[in-house]
Amino acid sequence: MINHSHKTGRESSLLIGMPQLTALFLMQAASTSNGGDIISSLAPASASVSASMDRTSQWVSSPDIPADLIIRIADDVFPLHKSVMAPKCGYIRKAVAATRGGATATVELDLSSLPGGADAFDKAARYCYGHNFDISVHNAAAILCSAAFLDMNPSPSDGGGGLARRVEDFLAKVALRTLSGAVAVLRSCEAATVSSAADETGVARRAADAVALRICNEALFPTRSPPDWWAAELAALSPPSFHKVIAALRCRRADHEVLTAASTAYAELALAAAGDHDAAMVESVVAVLPSTDDAPLPASLLCRLLHAAITIGASATTCRDMELRVAAVLDKATAGDLLAIALDAAGEHIQNTDTIRRIITAFVDRNAASINTHRNRRSSLSGALHGDIDGESAMQAVAKIVDELAAEMATEETLPISKFVGIAGAVPKEARATHDSVYRAVDIYLKAHPWLDEMEREKVCSVMDPLKLSYQGRLHASQNKRLPLQAVLAALYYDQLNLRSSNGNEMRRSEAGSVRKQAKADASLARENEALRSELARMKAYVSGMQQSKGSSSSSRGSSAMGKKGMSLWSRTLSMLNPFKAGGMWAKDTSSIVDGKTTIAKPKRRRFSIS
Repeated sequence: MINHSHKTGRESSLLIGMPQLTALFLMQAASTSNGGDIISSLAPASASVSASMDRTSQWVSSPDIPADLIIRIADDVFPLHKSVMAPKCGYIRKAVAATRGGATATVELDLSSLPGGADAFDKAARYCYGHNFDISVHNAAAILCSAAFLDMNPSPSDGGGGLARRVEDFLAKVALRTLSGAVAVLRSCEAATVSSAADETGVARRAADAVALRICNEALFPTRSPPDWWAAELAALSPPSFHKVIAALRCRRADHEVLTAASTAYAELALAAAGDHDAAMVESVVAVLPSTDDAPLPASLLCRLLHAAITIGASATTCRDMELRVAAVLDKATAGDLLAIALDAAGEHIQNTDTIRRIITAFVDRNAASINTHRNRRSSLSGALHGDIDGESAMQAVAKIVDELAAEMATEETLPISKFVGIAGAVPKEARATHDSVYRAVDIYLKAHPWLDEMEREKVCSVMDPLKLSYQGRLHASQNKRLPLQAVLAALYYDQLNLRSSNGNEMRRSEAGSVRKQAKADASLARENEALRSELARMKAYVSGMQQSKGSSSSSRGSSAMGKKGMSLWSRTLSMLNPFKAGGMWAKDTSSIVDGKTTIAKPKRRRFSIS
């Protein structure tokens, strides 16, 4: 008989009860065993042995029947009966069959390697003796692994179900149906006595997959507020278990936001738990974090993880991994994030400058490789340009961050010139649109180190280009007594070049304007001449047609009248288009009307012609 007791939360359990075994097995055990031999074979009395024997005596059917099967698990001893355990445990049955001495001999077995230890074996023995016991989210994995180890096959006495089948039903119907239950089962698989067996039996993988499924469901259809409440549930997992969950989320093709939220919450809580001394915890957390492409973590969190790894002395592999992770999101960091890495454990002095330089160098190399990949990729031109623009904007953002960081670090009096130059000069000079920010950092460093000589100041100023300063920057630099003479002269020389260039540009612009005006005037005159030629051509065609007309005298007179009318119209048109009209360019070549007759004085032969 199976009674399901559904409890809420992590205390979900299954209460199992079986009918009592018949007295036949017990009578058989009594007739074939010797109680004195059993007592003499027991180990010396101890607190743990007495406790385990007391515990066993509570559920063994009859203490009057002597035990002929002694199970030792570490310091725990279980006096049992072969006739009860052997039929349901294949492992014990084989061990009893291989024992010399016959059926009457007392058998002692050491099961210290049993998954789940004494607690799991206690549940298995109770199952064999038909007594009640609880299956919960905390012991289900251990009981399942111990049942597999003991080879507890189904038997006709319990309906062919077997202990393993009953635990499987509990996992499917109760434990793995909620996120908290699945997390508890997965966490129980972390025990040292269960972990390897849980991986072999697949119960750990099933629990991790159940956790991933519940997380995906919550991401799509939130049931609580805030929507990412589930991220805190993962904090109870060990790094290997968390890695199993991340792998299951990838298999379910979870969104990057889900992976990022899970990884961020886990890293935050693990970082707080690690403190300033647990290097193994930090190394384990870093080892199981998803890649930057799958889940880009916040830059501030990565910087704090890196600082913790450096402070507590984590391995070089862990520190290098964190440096590359920070470099991948460096354009989204702040100067304060990088400054947190550079400071020592007390947060008072600059110490980890080499780490900062390696991070910046890694970003520059990564960005250059990304731009080259976009350029070489066989894709559309617009896609390649988009990649180039993204790479350049990211580089400019990092250059600004580095300049701000250099300005913050410049106030450290013990900071050597080589360290300052190594950080400020890690970004290529051409990545900066202007060098005002890096000039500010240089000026702060020179002000904080007034004892530097001319050559040392020139080395400090080597990270900037005076020719790329803005007008205000060059004006300030030309009056800055802290700068070396070479930098001041470079700024002044550039101003002189700009002045000459501006004067030359103004003269060239004036000449170009005159040429454009003359070209416009010539084009306008050409259009007017063309219109005049077209109108004269039409008039000539009309007159020619009138002269060729023939007919009767009346028709001739009519034609003459029409001809006069046409000539009058033509004269008016010519008068409108006449370039020799008074006030025109050639008005001096025209004559007036004399004696009421219209006479047109023939103009002198000119070189100008419109025909």
